[in-house]
Amino acid sequence: MIYSFVRRLLVVVAPACYSLGALMVIPQVIPPAGAAGFDRPASLSGEGRSVTIAKHGMVCTSQPLASQAGLDILKRGGSAADAAIAASAMLGVVEPMSCGMGGDLFVIYWDAKTKKLYGLNASGRSPYDLTIEKVRAAGHKQLPDSGPLSWSVPGCVRGWDDLRAKFGKLPLADTLAPAIEAAEEGFPVSPVIAGYWSGAASSLAETPEATRAFLIEDASAKGGVRPPRIGEMMRNHGLAATMKQIAADGADAFYRGPIAREIVRYSQSQGGFFSARDLAEHTSDWIEPVSTNYRGYDVWELPPNGQGIAALQMLNLLEPYDLTRYGHGSPEYTHLLLEAKKLAYADRARYYADPTMADVPVKKLISKEYAAERGKLIRADRALTDVPHGDPKLVHGDTIYLTVVDKDRNCCSLIQSNYYGFGSQLVPGNLGFALQNRGALFSLDAKHPNALVPHKRPFHTIIPAMVTKDGEPYFTYGVMGGDFQPQGHVQVLVNLIDFGMNPQSAGDASRVSHTGSASPTGEPADADGGTVSVESGISDATVAKLRSLGHHVVRSRGGYGGYQGILIDKRHGTLQGATESRKDGQAVGY
Repeated sequence: MIYSFVRRLLVVVAPACYSLGALMVIPQVIPPAGAAGFDRPASLSGEGRSVTIAKHGMVCTSQPLASQAGLDILKRGGSAADAAIAASAMLGVVEPMSCGMGGDLFVIYWDAKTKKLYGLNASGRSPYDLTIEKVRAAGHKQLPDSGPLSWSVPGCVRGWDDLRAKFGKLPLADTLAPAIEAAEEGFPVSPVIAGYWSGAASSLAETPEATRAFLIEDASAKGGVRPPRIGEMMRNHGLAATMKQIAADGADAFYRGPIAREIVRYSQSQGGFFSARDLAEHTSDWIEPVSTNYRGYDVWELPPNGQGIAALQMLNLLEPYDLTRYGHGSPEYTHLLLEAKKLAYADRARYYADPTMADVPVKKLISKEYAAERGKLIRADRALTDVPHGDPKLVHGDTIYLTVVDKDRNCCSLIQSNYYGFGSQLVPGNLGFALQNRGALFSLDAKHPNALVPHKRPFHTIIPAMVTKDGEPYFTYGVMGGDFQPQGHVQVLVNLIDFGMNPQSAGDASRVSHTGSASPTGEPADADGGTVSVESGISDATVAKLRSLGHHVVRSRGGYGGYQGILIDKRHGTLQGATESRKDGQAVGY
């Protein structure tokens, strides 16, 4: 594993500098239009690294050690589900600001045996004892984005167990073993992750539990502690011990056993509202993914409480236009993309919520008829600034996305998050992981569909995706990045289908991001139409044209998510894997 890391480090150092703010331009060569471009040599496709191609199985994650952990499980005969759990657990060790056992996860899974897609909602709910009145009595006009009021029950561990029970071949102890070893013996910190860690150091140092779990004692450092540096070995003995309990006793150790008791004890000590009942009664749900057809491809997302259907709404709004004629990075395409985003996100702010406690008109929202009606608001000559919803706090987001395809062509699209970096910034006792702050996404408007109610799931930003073609899996992918994720899903897919890029180019191509839409937490949209951020590969001519249409455009190095994807090439019987150069990631196969 160390050899793999050193070899990979040589590849990721330069791209990582881009994410950390160095002046680097990702290569941007737009390939010929058309969806049949996957056979072009890498030198013509413009990606920052080559597509990874393998025959039997493949794992793509945002960190090399996690990818290797998943690949090892595949080689041992594990399923895509087993490998995904192993990679997810490893990411909780090596990228703890983004995910871990204190967060939630969602999955879309293709089962090759039944030839069916399954959705897993492993997100947690608000405490039974927390109400809007109690939050307001504490002096808050909205839910805080850190501290105990931002907690919802962590769904990750139950999600692992449910995924393993339905589609796994190996015991949970086997899939957790690589992560336990890394936490106990140490792992070298990779470049982009070191940057994230450094940015969170001051807040972690505010509590002894977080300091103990995530910082290194150093007498020469300010306050006597510091974050780990690039290439430095980092250990987390508390996390290793916690995972050993789960490996031995299963998910019940987390929700009904000693881990649950420690979470409740810590909550009480911090003025939180977790009770034993909150953890003991937590469940995941197997749900039906939903889809739209985009130019002959069925694109699948999970329904709310996540925001996945925003991507479907955007695709429906774009489909009537010949995007191939415009080309990637053109002002015409970029304008249409931004307007579609604004319209979809206006509906997101109004309707997306826990469907067990709110009426969410999913079928109407993702219908072609609804898109045709909403699309009438798009003007070619000016940008929308006042964007109403139809009639039928999100810029942050530290998340991991991973995808796995095994030798039987089972496909797992998994996304996991703490929400902000290190979630609520609070670590329960010596358990070694941070509790998420996903509860911050509830609204305190009692009439809003996403209003805080006891034992309710909050609105969620994290979304996995999958694409099928003629009833078979074609592309499994996702894009990390909080509010940006539906925008990222659409841009990658348009790059792949409309602009003929291969899976690596589709992720590496320069992106745009719009912020300022109304929020499901109740914040209104920016009055001036919001801000459009563009990467360096977007031309000055496009920027100038967008500004002339009324878009407020800035150039920015960050905020464009992080992508992994695997394309199932049935013609050659191989897999094409990609992980973009904005992250430390690695696509590996055998």
